[in-house]
Amino acid sequence: MKNYSFILLCLLLATACNKNKNQHETIAGIDTLKRTNDLTETQAKEGWINLFNGTSLDGWKFFKDKENNSWEVVDGTLHCKPFGEGAENKRSDLMTIDQYENFEITFDWKISAQGNSGIMFHVTEEFNEPYESGPEYQILDDTGYPGEVKDVHLTGANYDMQATTNTSVNPVEEWNTGKIIVNNKVVEHWLNGEKILTYELGSAEWQKRKLESKWKDFPGYGMAGKGHIDLQDHGNEVWFRNLFIKPL
Repeated sequence: MKNYSFILLCLLLATACNKNKNQHETIAGIDTLKRTNDLTETQAKEGWINLFNGTSLDGWKFFKDKENNSWEVVDGTLHCKPFGEGAENKRSDLMTIDQYENFEITFDWKISAQGNSGIMFHVTEEFNEPYESGPEYQILDDTGYPGEVKDVHLTGANYDMQATTNTSVNPVEEWNTGKIIVNNKVVEHWLNGEKILTYELGSAEWQKRKLESKWKDFPGYGMAGKGHIDLQDHGNEVWFRNLFIKPL
């Protein structure tokens, strides 16, 4: 009887350990091991860099070093507070200290109800705002945002420039996984494992769209070729985690 109880206990412990080891979450059909802001051994060998350690703002700065109280690290996420939490007057985008030219970046994000945010690249600090230089992967509550919403403003769009074929976005306050690839001016936007947009910086089509957009009055938009990764503070609540980048 004692031997039987000991064997049963071992089996229960082994099952529990295996369940914990293989704990996973599903993001829009992507069944993957649950991630905790840590690179896997494979990612490290492939040259990926962890942009966020889950506990501090190491490696990050505020745009133009502005005084800021809208961003915080909470529960392993980069969290942007909404208006109304004492952050009304000291807001700015959060950006990487390092700059990148050609790269692949993956990131998990979730947005609050009626929220608006985005992730930009090739951002410089020579203008008044990050969006004056950096193209934006749009993040939005597509169905609940109270402002005017065009197809070029929906989640995953190249903001105000190009719409997407996006059909895979999860509801507000649920995690999504985005990816941006920039390689020799060719840019890809991905959402939850699906490529939803491709465009070429500086191409004739891109120039035409720029002249038809709000960026026609911003000569530095999309022109830098290299710059910071920027998380937008739009005054709404948004969360980021698992930000990994691989220079190309």
